[in-house]
This record gives sequence, structure tokens and C-alpha cells, in this order.
Amino acid sequence: MAKCSICEKGVHYGNNVSHSHRRSNHVWKSNIKKVSCKVNGVPQKLYVCTSCLRSGKVERA
Repeated sequence: MAKCSICEKGVHYGNNVSHSHRRSNHVWKSNIKKVSCKVNGVPQKLYVCTSCLRSGKVERA
């Protein structure tokens, strides 16, 4: 699974807990996009999460 190139955010693991308290495995995937960004003035494709895109940590090419 892809990770954010800026904040290293990736997949989170845990348990779904039902009303009767039975547990099953669950995976939460972060919202990661492949985006063309400027790195040292050169456009590159990076995997970036949407929270980093909205906060302006990345300059799009």
C-alpha cells in the first residue's frame, strides 16, 4: 500500500467491534493520491495524502 511522501501516513489496522462485542479485523486506508508536484523545480509524481494537499505542504506542478 502507498504511503504519503510528506507525512508518511499509511494504512491503519484495528478491530471492528460489534454490538455483541465480537471482534473482526479491519483496515483503514488513508486518502492518498498520485500527484504531479514540484521537487527542486522539477515536476515529479508523488503519493500525497489529501490532508497534505489541502494544507499546502506540496506545490503542484
